[in-house]
Amino acid sequence: MDRPSSFLTTPVAILLSSFVISIAILMHGGVIKIGGMVTSGTQAPVQQPAQPSQPQAPKVTLDTIKSLFNDKNLVYGDKNSKNLLVEVADPSCPYCHIAGGHNPELNKQVGTQFTLVADGGTYIAPVPEMKKLVDSGKAAYVYIYSPGHGNGEMGAKAFYCAKEKGKFWEVHDKLMSSDGYTLLNNTVKNDKTKSGELADFLSGVFNSADMKSCLDSGKYDAKLQEDTATAAKLGVSGTPGFFINTTNFAGAYSWKDMQASVQ
Repeated sequence: MDRPSSFLTTPVAILLSSFVISIAILMHGGVIKIGGMVTSGTQAPVQQPAQPSQPQAPKVTLDTIKSLFNDKNLVYGDKNSKNLLVEVADPSCPYCHIAGGHNPELNKQVGTQFTLVADGGTYIAPVPEMKKLVDSGKAAYVYIYSPGHGNGEMGAKAFYCAKEKGKFWEVHDKLMSSDGYTLLNNTVKNDKTKSGELADFLSGVFNSADMKSCLDSGKYDAKLQEDTATAAKLGVSGTPGFFINTTNFAGAYSWKDMQASVQ
């Protein structure tokens, strides 16, 4: 421990030093820093000031959820199904990738609680399970874009472009991979001039010329703004956000914690 350049040695000075330390304890919540060490005192914790109340989340009714299942949105499955699944997400957001289940490297990096079952963990990514329900005719699914991470605009537009050719899931799964995450966050970054690079990345699952033409057209620019407004009306302020009918799951829940809401 470093010693101060000068220190007191007389009895009076020692008493004075003790008094100063006592005042320091009272002023700093009972924590004394000496050199590089931290020593806790016995001062009771100071009560924190009351935090301002958060705005109440809007009440989401079943009619509100049903209204999302229209031809303008990224909808799959029978909209009259008794299980209506909503994903509010950003293809550049890490926890959306975790919930997507196609970026296992990221799942493992974030923590053991998100390690996929296939990798020896306990986490079940919800999006693939939702797709299974849709494919089996037991549910309908809708994807709503929200800028939860900030680099997903071009990726979300690619989803809409893919829908035109019936290739949403192929493009979705490609972009929700580790390489897709890196591309969106490190290269594309919402830059419209990078449409060619994004189209080339997706060429294995979608015609690159068609994708570039669609992205360059700007036809879905306004749709992303509409999606963002829809997410706000649902009370989703971060991504991902899920609904199973009117039950909200705010975050990358494991499917095992969500499936009880399926009818």
